[in-house]
Amino acid sequence: MASSSQKATTYKYCGNCNNLLYPKADIAHKELLRACRNCDYYEVAERGQVVYRNDLLTITKEQPGVTQDLDTDPTLPRSNIECPHCGHDKAVFYQDQSKRHETRMTLFYVCTECKRNFTDPSLKRGRA
Repeated sequence: MASSSQKATTYKYCGNCNNLLYPKADIAHKELLRACRNCDYYEVAERGQVVYRNDLLTITKEQPGVTQDLDTDPTLPRSNIECPHCGHDKAVFYQDQSKRHETRMTLFYVCTECKRNFTDPSLKRGRA
């Protein structure tokens, strides 16, 4: 049960077309507005209301995941790329399973000698 200090969330609706109002920042006046996405209606939000945004795509990056025993997996393709950790020139590679549309494909390599994960070092040099 909610404590008495917490306010119940209420939805606000457009005064013109009765659509839901969404939070919008008025940066020039440093105010929080509630604006309609269908018409030009907006109203200033009550003081003390806060909007929280958790943008996961800027926080997380593709990670290699579980890589135990990948070097012995016969179904993974092999590459002659040089390991940046030990200099060995044999590795297996795979793509992360997240497959987000916002990022380019990332290949992860596992050295068959030292078993460490790495990405293609030549890609890091080409980035801005």
